[in-house]
Amino acid sequence: MAVDFDVLVIGSGPGGYVAAIRAAQLGLKTAIVEREALGGVCLNWGCIPTKALLKSGEVYESLDHLADYGLSVEKRGFDFAKVVERSRKVAAQLNGGVGYLMKKNKIEVIEGTARLEKGEGAPKAIVALKAGGERTVQAKNVILATGARARTIPAVGLEPDGERVWTYREAMTPKATPKSLIVIGSGAIGIEFASFYRALGSDVTVVEALPRILPVEDEEVSAAAKKAFERRGLKFRVPANVKKLTKSKTGVAIEIEVGDKAETLEAEVAIVAVGIVGNVENLGLEALGVKIEKTHVVTDGHGGTGVPGLYAIGDLAGPPWLAHKASHEGVHCVEHIAGLKPVNVNSPIPGCTYANPQVASVGVTEAQAKEAGREIKVGRFPFKVNGKAIAAGEMEGFVKTIFDGKTGALIGAHMIGHEVTEMIQGYVLAMTLEATEAELQATVFAHPTMSEAMHEASLDAYGKVIHL
Repeated sequence: MAVDFDVLVIGSGPGGYVAAIRAAQLGLKTAIVEREALGGVCLNWGCIPTKALLKSGEVYESLDHLADYGLSVEKRGFDFAKVVERSRKVAAQLNGGVGYLMKKNKIEVIEGTARLEKGEGAPKAIVALKAGGERTVQAKNVILATGARARTIPAVGLEPDGERVWTYREAMTPKATPKSLIVIGSGAIGIEFASFYRALGSDVTVVEALPRILPVEDEEVSAAAKKAFERRGLKFRVPANVKKLTKSKTGVAIEIEVGDKAETLEAEVAIVAVGIVGNVENLGLEALGVKIEKTHVVTDGHGGTGVPGLYAIGDLAGPPWLAHKASHEGVHCVEHIAGLKPVNVNSPIPGCTYANPQVASVGVTEAQAKEAGREIKVGRFPFKVNGKAIAAGEMEGFVKTIFDGKTGALIGAHMIGHEVTEMIQGYVLAMTLEATEAELQATVFAHPTMSEAMHEASLDAYGKVIHL
């Protein structure tokens, strides 16, 4: 069989489409297979449209505080259908943008569902086309970027039905806001939906099996976030194990165990946000000898699967399950294929939660550093004494830095507060450039800005803080 392409990418999410673009830039003849919509879950049902919803919630919630700014409004309300419509328009705009980028870079888009079989060198793809029929495609290299989907637990009733039990998909396009809502799972997805629906007036309870919410974050940030969310009316059951979910015509009843006590929670709707599972089924991976662990493809440092010419990136290849991590891996994988010295696949990866307040972090937590036996220096600075934060009325939260006590290297940074997801990139860049406390302390931060708290937290770690 003749080789059709240098690179065939299966899946067009932020890992797949970015990999395809980089391959085309390098002069490799490239095609991409997509079974649903260009942009994958991120652009169509995840990262982007959820932020549109969250922005609507944030603006609506801010109306409660207009008097603090000397302002007033006569009538407060919202049209939920228009809130959802705006979110879908944002997703559609970005979906169209990916389509434009495919044409611009001369990447052939094949609409359909692919499965792999042994081919000449790399596996070949047999694509069941949306338009009907099949197409067999042989490429020199195949990159799997099929992503992941919401994890469900049918054994205890945690399985979506689109009406009473939702995953993130159903939670984005309901006809109305539920009066009451139970969110199962307090990771970024669960907390973001809890924050959005609470902002629009829903009675929201979050159930988390682990000892604290946002469990991957630094313990201080988790504790501060819980208090901040409770002030906004969110309720929590932590740690609590779900024993059974029962549906009725009017809602759900969830039996939980908190410590040694049994409790039943009731609400109109439940959102299941208990993690994700990789889309590894029906691809023919087992027959090819691809190693799969806990629904994720095992890869080497370049995305290689051990099968000649077959690579895997993004959520399919394991945590962290982040769009920007997938894009980074996609570029690295393609540059490796092209024989270049690729970008560092182990670059620091930031994590962001777009609730109100926002949470952002990069590197290790204080507990992780101590568990590793590292000598550390820790600095903190609260926004309540930052000039810009005071002027903006956004004094909630703080910045925390963790430095290696021996080398001065920045090894972790953690934030909670207004728009900290925009600020974290400063620390990400610093860690990528292997900055020490000396470079950060010598950096001039514009005044007045909330990012001055980043400077002060770096100073505080070494007993040099100015404004505290």
